[in-house]
Amino acid sequence: MQEKRVGVVFDCDGTLLDSMAAWRELESSLAERAGAELAKEDTDVLTTMTIPECGAYLHGKFGLGESGADVERMIDEIMRDYYENRAMAKPGALELVRALDARGVPLAVASSSPKPLLDAGLRSAGFTPYLRAVVSVDDVGASKREPAVYDRAREALGTTREQTWGVEDAIYAIRTLNAAGYRTLGVHDCDLSATRDDLRREADLFAESLVEVTVDMLLGDS
Repeated sequence: MQEKRVGVVFDCDGTLLDSMAAWRELESSLAERAGAELAKEDTDVLTTMTIPECGAYLHGKFGLGESGADVERMIDEIMRDYYENRAMAKPGALELVRALDARGVPLAVASSSPKPLLDAGLRSAGFTPYLRAVVSVDDVGASKREPAVYDRAREALGTTREQTWGVEDAIYAIRTLNAAGYRTLGVHDCDLSATRDDLRREADLFAESLVEVTVDMLLGDS
């Protein structure tokens, strides 16, 4: 039986990889280096930023490092060890990816993290063989506040926006996908990214965890 033409673009951090706590710890650690403490409005805005934007923000607001680029270097040094040696899949993530691949569904990743970290983490956690593309916002020069990173990943799948699921834990990213005409699956990771109520209200589908998601749900068969 021929499957329906569907593609899936996954977010990485907090969706495929259980890495958001590492990023939150990084932000707090960098703020401590600057003798500051992050308020909720800081973490809210940092969640939506690219790494260069984060570097510029932390340097400009808190005086961290000699420049925004210097802060980027700090971020890379701290996070590289995590992605290369300690990255772990979220519950149900690798199983879903394998099941989708077995049914012929093309898969890609679109992420705000730098490409070298993405490649290391996805390889370490076992996702790489199943992905047709791994795209960073750095590759397109635009954050997830715009759909460019999803479009670049989708091009590798050969699907239209209407045929493509965007799987995200961040509400601002779900909103970007919705506005661009993608199908959306919201998966809860932590309330800093999105509350359950936000995801239920704005995503086409909501799941507490990828453990709950089946291939047939995404193919529209159940």
